[in-house]
Amino acid sequence: MINAISGLLDKIRELEGEAERELETQRQKFHYTLTKKRIKFEAAVRQHHKELRKGLIRYILDSDLMAVLLAPLIYAQIVPLIMVDIAVTLFQWVCFPIYGIKKVPRDDFIAIDRHHLAYLNPIEKLNCAYCGYANGLLAYAREVAGRTEEHWCPIKHAHRTTGQHRRYYDFADYGDADGYRQRMEAGE
Repeated sequence: MINAISGLLDKIRELEGEAERELETQRQKFHYTLTKKRIKFEAAVRQHHKELRKGLIRYILDSDLMAVLLAPLIYAQIVPLIMVDIAVTLFQWVCFPIYGIKKVPRDDFIAIDRHHLAYLNPIEKLNCAYCGYANGLLAYAREVAGRTEEHWCPIKHAHRTTGQHRRYYDFADYGDADGYRQRMEAGE
């Protein structure tokens, strides 16, 4: 069973590599390069993007009324998100070295780069920055939590759950007391 899971995880890694190669093809299709986190569009493409940008007034007038009314509620979530960011970062800075857990590089998860797109107006750029931060932060927090779980309680759940972190599949099976003890003793 472990070999079957390992094989599936290897296939997932292969597919991720394939997806990254496809993303590179897309970069070429849309005429931009990415070098050391620096994005550069060809001049003609950048000009075309500017021509497609929707002005602020037109954007607001065309917006759904409920979206406009709910915007303050959506943006108010930035406060708890920042608190999660601080708490997760402090947690791993303090605890991970003590327990010998490899730290999670925050920059690997949070990407705020859509503001470079000339076809977005300032509101769209703000929206994209918010989503890039929120989703990246939650992925970062999930990775920190996953590494913590791997260290302290690497046992699969009896009930199937959706969206497990990658380490989960290497955990001891639910009810496998011997496998759990062997794993914990090997980690000491």
